[in-house]
Amino acid sequence: GRGFAFRRKQKIERQYRKLLKKGRKVHSQQDNQFTDTYPEHLKHLYLAEEERLKEERLKKRHTAPDDSVLSEEKLHKAVDTCTFSHRSVMTEGKFKKKTSNQKAKEEYEKIKAERARKKEEAEKRKQQREAAQRLYKQKKMEAYKILSKKTKRGQPNLNLQMEFLLQKIQQNT
Repeated sequence: GRGFAFRRKQKIERQYRKLLKKGRKVHSQQDNQFTDTYPEHLKHLYLAEEERLKEERLKKRHTAPDDSVLSEEKLHKAVDTCTFSHRSVMTEGKFKKKTSNQKAKEEYEKIKAERARKKEEAEKRKQQREAAQRLYKQKKMEAYKILSKKTKRGQPNLNLQMEFLLQKIQQNT
């Protein structure tokens, strides 16, 4: 009779009633939210806005079938104004929703293009770096040849070294 199952059933009923009470309080607070909490001098503005929104919702409900007719007319006008070669592009692009496969293909193409662009940039940077290294090595080699020249007796050629230093100073200034 009044065992475990009965007490459990009573507990569930109490929780349900509690939830119903809370639901009623929430609804009453939401209804009062638009009227009671506004300052008295601005209340008429808020109420007018609320009325305008209600009217817009009603218009949308009543004009929904007419909108579909209007959109079909717009579609026909748009197709008529387009040339024959652009018709398929126009209907696909603006009026049909893309399938998940089409979206995936577009995403793949974007990623592919991005990778190609990055690869080209990396290749360009690599070529610039190699060109700069070649130029640096060439200058270094020329400087080494000039500075390592020896006289007939094996002594360093100080005239060439002085000319090299003079050229270097003139280039820097």
